[in-house]
Amino acid sequence: MRRYSKTLSSALLGVEGYLVAVEVDISGVTPFFITVGLPDAAVKESRERVQSAIANSGFTMPHGKVTINLAPADTRKEGPIFDLPIAVGILSASQQILIPPDNNTAMVGELSLEGKIRPVRGALPHALACRSAGIRSIIVAQENAPQSALVEGIDVYAVESLEEVVNLLNGSLAIPPTQVDIEKLFTQGVEEYPLDLSEVKGQEHAKRALEVAASGGHNILFIGPPGSGKTMMARRLPSILPPMVLEEALEATKIHSIAGTLPAGQPLLCQRPFRSPHHTISDAGMIGGGAIPRPGEISLSHHGVLFLDELPELERNVLEALRQPMEDGVVTISRAAANVSYPANFMLAASMNPCPCGFFGSPTRPCTCSLQQVARYRQRVSGPVLDRIDIHLEVPAVPFDMLSKEVSGEPSAEIRKRVAKARQVQGQRYKGNKGIYTNSQLSGKLLHKFCPLDEECKRLLARAVDKLGLSARAYDRITKLARTIADLAGEENITTQHISEAIQYRALDREL
Repeated sequence: MRRYSKTLSSALLGVEGYLVAVEVDISGVTPFFITVGLPDAAVKESRERVQSAIANSGFTMPHGKVTINLAPADTRKEGPIFDLPIAVGILSASQQILIPPDNNTAMVGELSLEGKIRPVRGALPHALACRSAGIRSIIVAQENAPQSALVEGIDVYAVESLEEVVNLLNGSLAIPPTQVDIEKLFTQGVEEYPLDLSEVKGQEHAKRALEVAASGGHNILFIGPPGSGKTMMARRLPSILPPMVLEEALEATKIHSIAGTLPAGQPLLCQRPFRSPHHTISDAGMIGGGAIPRPGEISLSHHGVLFLDELPELERNVLEALRQPMEDGVVTISRAAANVSYPANFMLAASMNPCPCGFFGSPTRPCTCSLQQVARYRQRVSGPVLDRIDIHLEVPAVPFDMLSKEVSGEPSAEIRKRVAKARQVQGQRYKGNKGIYTNSQLSGKLLHKFCPLDEECKRLLARAVDKLGLSARAYDRITKLARTIADLAGEENITTQHISEAIQYRALDREL
């Protein structure tokens, strides 16, 4: 006698989920357990977890051949998220639990050997996938419930054990759907950034550059000797960025949920991400990858800041891999098992020494590097990568008398107000242009449309191009920087004053 059952679950492909039907067929009397539908090793290992969980929850593992099919069968399934729907499917097929034919409940969860439900990664995209497929409710672990409940239009039931799931489906246990107030959760989660730009003494020129970068979403590179405050300022860049809106928070939360990097007890990421990977990171760690692609550091920095310290020390292939995502705001990873895209709309903040010893051009300490060593060091960062960084800024060492002063600088909150005002101007200007929110995203026809230059500005730029040997991309960068500087000044038209300041932010162009 053949026995059949079907439960619903979901799987992830990139940052999006899709519905998976977990079909269970029990036949014959010879004990056998097989899972088909392109399962990975973790899915295949569910056999041991499911069998132990069923037995330790007071149920009986049926005799005979148990065949599990994960449909659609042409996409690879990974992770332990199918433990729960497989166990429920087996109990339903063996008639230890009665699931109505019109059941419209999905479930995701890992099982412990004693039958407890453990949380899984990607609770938010799983719930979104189920809602998109018309599923009315989803069963998840207690720890996943607050994040899944961020999705409106689907009931989320939090459970602790396989026994609770069975009783819930049988109707002998009533569990109210998990409710969260998204607006309240988002408002409470937005805390003041712990670092403040007022803690940086001196470096007024660099602070101004940070303000310009934050206002237009421009990438920035600090060049200076050790101890000049490059890292200190970069770490405070998020403190002057406008707070995330709810839509941005949900997008960032999806990525961090999949990567498993959300802080414990925090279902929604409310502050802009700040990622600072070590310079030994691989290209897969930076852009994402693996047999089943995972998001990399650039995607974990989505709507936030990616800080790369000691930029020339990164492997050349890692730096070159940044070129396309920096332009497009998305990274596409092609593998034999899958072809996925991850969002990567981030601000790049980077730092480097002027030479290997760090003191080239220093008025106080002699440089021990030859000109050939200095040239080789700077050539580790290719021209195309540098061209994609809008601001190159020299950061000199701070004099001791400045460090010893008790006076603090302007607080981040005041700078953030000006940045937010400039961003609002850009938001109004680019309304109706899909995917364009800041000046840094302008290109081609839109650049000429929104950044018109008068003849005087054009002559100034032409002289700069001739003298500095700027590339066409650097020409565009200066124009976009000038547009941002004009926005900060509250001026509608770009003037030579704005062009002149923008040129000052291309330090490497002036030297090379």
